[in-house]
Amino acid sequence: MTRKSSFPPVVRADTRLLLLGSLPGEASLRAERYYAHPQNRFWHLVGAVIGADLPAMEYDARLAILLDHGIGLWDVVKSGRREGSLDTALREVEGNPLADLIADLPDLAAIGFNGGTAARIGRRLIGTDTPLALIDLPSSSPAFAAMSLAEKTARWLALRPFLTERKDSSRETGA
Repeated sequence: MTRKSSFPPVVRADTRLLLLGSLPGEASLRAERYYAHPQNRFWHLVGAVIGADLPAMEYDARLAILLDHGIGLWDVVKSGRREGSLDTALREVEGNPLADLIADLPDLAAIGFNGGTAARIGRRLIGTDTPLALIDLPSSSPAFAAMSLAEKTARWLALRPFLTERKDSSRETGA
């Protein structure tokens, strides 16, 4: 099994909501972009939360809009061995230094975990002594077909109270 590594975080100092996945899948690793698999519904779900057609935008514009809404992205797994893209295949997992990132984000109010694996690993890395809202979300992955897109969207809308009002999108993305 090949050892795979996560991307750097996409955040700004004013990030209020941090969305954490597990580890990028094969399509994302090849494209060097978060949620690059065409059947992954992440961009649809977050777009519904902020009221923007993110799937229709170029990748850099997507990241800029997320940051303008106070949303950051990262993964709970720094590196691990995995055949394919499924979280169930993850082995020899090394976690990302979430506590260090959280300490550098003074406006952070909530963390959304994209799927059960991200929630399980992320909650262990963060610990129980946190003032942050920790929100378990249904996975945006096409492998999680037990819930319809409409049901997933309804659950993801719980993130809205943690958004920042949109700012000038010409600002630096920090990506």
